[in-house]
Amino acid sequence: MAKPRRISLDAMGGDQGPAVVVPGAAMALEKHPNLEFLLVGDQKRIEPHLAAHPDLAARSRIVHTETVIGMDDKPSQAVRRGRGTSMWLCLEAIRNGEAEAAVSAGNTGALMAMAKLVLRTMPGIERPAIAGQWPTVEHNSIVLDLGANIGAEARQLADYALMGAAMARALYGIERPRVGLLNIGVEEIKGIEDVREAHALLKGTELPIDYKGFVEGDQIGQGIVDVVVVEGYAGNIALKTAEGTAKQMAAYLREALTSSVAAKLGAVLASSGLRALRDRMDPRRLNGGPFLGLNGIVIKSHGGTDAYGFASAIGVGYDMAEAGLLTRLAADLAALHGTLGDGGENNQAAAKQA
Repeated sequence: MAKPRRISLDAMGGDQGPAVVVPGAAMALEKHPNLEFLLVGDQKRIEPHLAAHPDLAARSRIVHTETVIGMDDKPSQAVRRGRGTSMWLCLEAIRNGEAEAAVSAGNTGALMAMAKLVLRTMPGIERPAIAGQWPTVEHNSIVLDLGANIGAEARQLADYALMGAAMARALYGIERPRVGLLNIGVEEIKGIEDVREAHALLKGTELPIDYKGFVEGDQIGQGIVDVVVVEGYAGNIALKTAEGTAKQMAAYLREALTSSVAAKLGAVLASSGLRALRDRMDPRRLNGGPFLGLNGIVIKSHGGTDAYGFASAIGVGYDMAEAGLLTRLAADLAALHGTLGDGGENNQAAAKQA
């Protein structure tokens, strides 16, 4: 059997807490038999669900706490009273070497604030980014930042490029991922100054990526790159717009397939193809957004997901741990920052002139 990988789970996070977290962990264990878990939360609420999964119970340990961060708590409030909560202890397990990754479906802002406080950021990283998997016509791609930060300077966008590339290596096995920078056009004169500076920096620096230049919003779903880099404000808008469009198209499709007897008959004949389409577009398959740039692997699951979706989030953390993401990313970032430090001012000046 492969080396055991222990993951800490915020069992109280999300809309349904242990009712989703525990069966999700059981599903993840079926796929990855070398997993072990720390289930952090109220023991009395966890145990009834754990009793239904004896294999999981044999590979899990409950870390008891009755204190929970609410989904509506402000990050500042959560941090002030965070110690001893299920979310805090889940993250602390990484810092103490008891777990290799943490997964929570809890309050996103609180999780980010606590993760930065408990784990700290990697050397040279000012602000972590939230990354996500984006389905395309070719394959899944990585998009970041999806909302952890508002705005980003050129150097931060370059950091995001390396973070996204590390995630693509871990999840997709691509050694030299293709990276694009999201912009309002592909011409070098377009975009705000920070984006144009980042383009010049990425183009002019030797990095372990295949930098493809600017990509536009309608190209994200085409799969022409493996990683799309964008600052968090625009990234979050792009994500929410795509999610809304997917729901709109699904509504149109349902309406069209039930509009007449002939349409209903056609739906029956096309049922296998429609099921395949539904499965391909199922957001639960790609659930789990890592906070990249921390000294630890932290995965944010959607708060309203079910057990299948939570298992997918666990799988993201598992794959990152298996791939040694933190070690490789730390080396890549150190090389980039070293290059900028040995003449970073000249690089930044050249970027502004480009």
